[in-house]
Amino acid sequence: MYDLYAKILNILRLPEIIAQLTWAVIPFACIAALMVFVVIFLVLMERKFLAWLTVRKGPNRVGPNGFLQTFADAIKLLFKEDIMSEETNKLLFTIAPVIAFAPVMIIYGLMPFTEHLIAINIAVGLFLVFALSSLTTVGIVLAGWSSNNKYSLLGGMRSAAQAISYEIPLVIAVLSIAVLAGSLNLKEIVTAQSGGLFSWNIFPAFIGFIVLFICSIAEVNRVPFDLPEAESELVSGYNTEYSGMKFALFFLAEYAALFIMSVLISTLFLGGYLPPFNDYLSIILLDNIIKNQAIMDILIHLEQGFWLVAKTYTLLFLIIWIRGTLPRLRADQLMGFSWKFLLPLAFINLILTSIIKLAIQGY
Repeated sequence: MYDLYAKILNILRLPEIIAQLTWAVIPFACIAALMVFVVIFLVLMERKFLAWLTVRKGPNRVGPNGFLQTFADAIKLLFKEDIMSEETNKLLFTIAPVIAFAPVMIIYGLMPFTEHLIAINIAVGLFLVFALSSLTTVGIVLAGWSSNNKYSLLGGMRSAAQAISYEIPLVIAVLSIAVLAGSLNLKEIVTAQSGGLFSWNIFPAFIGFIVLFICSIAEVNRVPFDLPEAESELVSGYNTEYSGMKFALFFLAEYAALFIMSVLISTLFLGGYLPPFNDYLSIILLDNIIKNQAIMDILIHLEQGFWLVAKTYTLLFLIIWIRGTLPRLRADQLMGFSWKFLLPLAFINLILTSIIKLAIQGY
């Protein structure tokens, strides 16, 4: 992407030093805009789907058919008073939402949304994704402790215990993808799945896909793994004392993480931006009609974005469906499910994918 940006400035006869100085602002602005749009749409999508699944009306007052409800909620949060108790640790209370939110924003920059649309393309991108995602738990624990509220403290401790329990099988499940692709670079992992539907990693590592999908729901504190913010037990958990923009940052981080985890699962197991066919539909249908290569490149680029979004929102629908169907687990059930069930499955998946990799290399 930087090369393309530098070429555009060169055409405008601007020195390269301007490209070097301004380049960092471009991905940041694009990622920020993408996150806000994704969260606003995802919240509305969840409310509509939950209403449909549970035979309710859902948002239907603000805007046509309720489509402006999430905008109204965002404006309300921006103008709400920021209240802090005298007993809170004001410094930690203030920076906790930032610590929970900032890593998610960086992870957006690591995702290959298309072949060329990737802000940060590094050799250990997969490792960095999970290193950054673990920092969100630190923000939640800080929020619970600094609030000087027993409900918040319990929510923060639950989040730490849950993160430790579920990150271990999650990382082991992802190791199988590194074994199959022979790389930790997310773009290379996608490229290794080229060749159509049966080249996707979900087939040799289906157990790993199930483990990662379940652990991802737990990582973002979604039902049935929403113990850190269980309303029936902890009022609102770690964010009980938060209001206004600070609460909005937690809310934004949760839904942004939900979207990016779905993108990550699509990238690792479902071919990412690649189509389920041997070639792109743009090439299959339009190659003999459109002779301009530049136009074909644009169409392929748009198609790559379409396939990734389609896979991502299919996973998001499944996650929303689970929320509308399953009850919340007890704390002991949640821990036992990870250590007694998911962890052994993750090890079995790693062994099987290693055997498959050796068999393919031997062949």
